[in-house]
Amino acid sequence: MRILVFAHNHPDLHPGGTETVALELAKAYRKAGHQSLFVGATNHLHREPHPGTSFQAISDSGDELLMWAGHFDRFNMSQVDLQAFVPDMRTLLENFQPDVVHIHHLLLFGVELPVLLRRVLPDVRIVMTLHDYYAICANDGVLMKSPDEACAALGPGGLCRCLPEAKPNDLRLRERFIKTHLATVDEFVAPSAFLRDVYVRWGLPAEKIRIISNGRPDTTPVASRAATDEPKTVFGYFGNLTPWKGIEVLLQAARLLKDKELDFELRVHGGAPFQDKEFVKRIDALFEETAPNVQRLGAYRPDEVAGLMEPVDWVVVPSVWWENAPLVIAEAQQHGRPVITSGVGGMAEAVKDGVDGLHVRKNDPVSLAITMATAAGDVELYRNLAANVRTPLSVASVAEQYLGLFQGRQSTPRAPAA
Repeated sequence: MRILVFAHNHPDLHPGGTETVALELAKAYRKAGHQSLFVGATNHLHREPHPGTSFQAISDSGDELLMWAGHFDRFNMSQVDLQAFVPDMRTLLENFQPDVVHIHHLLLFGVELPVLLRRVLPDVRIVMTLHDYYAICANDGVLMKSPDEACAALGPGGLCRCLPEAKPNDLRLRERFIKTHLATVDEFVAPSAFLRDVYVRWGLPAEKIRIISNGRPDTTPVASRAATDEPKTVFGYFGNLTPWKGIEVLLQAARLLKDKELDFELRVHGGAPFQDKEFVKRIDALFEETAPNVQRLGAYRPDEVAGLMEPVDWVVVPSVWWENAPLVIAEAQQHGRPVITSGVGGMAEAVKDGVDGLHVRKNDPVSLAITMATAAGDVELYRNLAANVRTPLSVASVAEQYLGLFQGRQSTPRAPAA
């Protein structure tokens, strides 16, 4: 098969989970004997446009491209510059002639993409993996008005009320506009049952959404201290530092533990690109208050994860929104590390409370601090949870499930209707 893979960025430019999963699957399709082309969208944050074409190289590889798509209406998820976008996309489609198009995100490309695919290639199979809630939520796709208040789109009436400048008719038209374009997609995939159920409640047909978990590339697990008698006191955070990822909650919890003179270490891995200045100022102050127990170790590359994971005993994922399938949880599980995480969304599916990790209340520094203190002082708890950590599926096995879906095989049974 010829498989065209779209994502809203490239891991070399922005190390997000969706981009990473998309590129890994594109490579797995090639290893399975199929021809795949990865196309990542970009804008002025990472690249300037080149005259004459929307396409740019990202590496010496001939199977990865960037498409400059900097004219984009984020509220409607719409491609504004169709006069430039459509001819270049048509040229790509007519030259590559894919049998399958696997969409991982429509940001920057626009919701018009599936309709354009169908017009240019009437027989192409279009599959879209739903990694988050951007289609539903105009508030940056988080389905939260604040860390303590869920989006009204999840309740009766179904309309977002997080954007005061958006009138009810704007939101209704946005929803109708996006749903109309998504109707062109043949099948959707959700990496978690929680995300699937949210989209069914929003109105996507239940029979068109399958559940396929994200996979991870094969790796050799790094050694852990599960077999030793020393207390488990080293916690690790991996990922971008953003308000919705809960880094403030984690640092506030660390401050409480430091005040109680608990002997612990928290290693924070990740940068804070494109974040609000006030947020950066707040976390800078928290890092100063929690030193030296908390070490701010900065951004990292995907190939560094194993080495960074080695000194860590517990991985903490304190997100305050409905995460779908956080990559960091799968990375921790690859290396046998139990995870302490907010007990909501896909996080609660990926980590079983008291079995292979621990749940805490979302956006509650006290709850997190108590759980971290318990974890640090209980060697037997650590051993039991670490022994139960489940290795995530390999990228190769997940790619086989997708290939079965592309070919119409029944190797990936549908989830039951909500």
